[in-house]
Amino acid sequence: MGRPRSIDREAVLDAADMLVRRHGASALTIDAVAQAAGISKGGGQSCFRTKAALIDALFERFGQAYDRCYREMTGTDASTIGKVRAHVAATFGSDDLSSAKAAGLLAALLQSPRDLEGVRQWYRERLTGLDHTSAEQRRAWIAFLAAEGAFMLRHFGLVKMNKQRWRAIAAELRALLASAS
Repeated sequence: MGRPRSIDREAVLDAADMLVRRHGASALTIDAVAQAAGISKGGGQSCFRTKAALIDALFERFGQAYDRCYREMTGTDASTIGKVRAHVAATFGSDDLSSAKAAGLLAALLQSPRDLEGVRQWYRERLTGLDHTSAEQRRAWIAFLAAEGAFMLRHFGLVKMNKQRWRAIAAELRALLASAS
């Protein structure tokens, strides 16, 4: 008897990410992901028992990549505005990160209240300490909201933004945050 074929979980997640980016979250089913990954539906279910587990894994994958970039960008500046600078840098920093974030966030937002609560908690953590008591805090809010809006518009295919436009927006947000020091 031969050795059982192992399934590469990361390749299955790559297939799920590709499906969401190309066809939207509604295309995300265990069967469709298995087919895209070139495995059986049973193989897909052995990696992720449910669609919710698959979405959790996508969101966790995005979270780990984002967190690495965010920590690098935060460095020694743990101030509230430093954290917004790190968020803007992480958001505009990597196409791969952006794609993973779009797929995971879109899939999570369209799911159960439990998933939506996780996304809300993530935003609460990012915005902790920001208030509207000073001009610099208000600029940080605007930069954060603009980064999120630009990200969603671009990566959900709502507004076409080439790399030049994307970089220009990032530069404007960095300048806004520099004036918030």
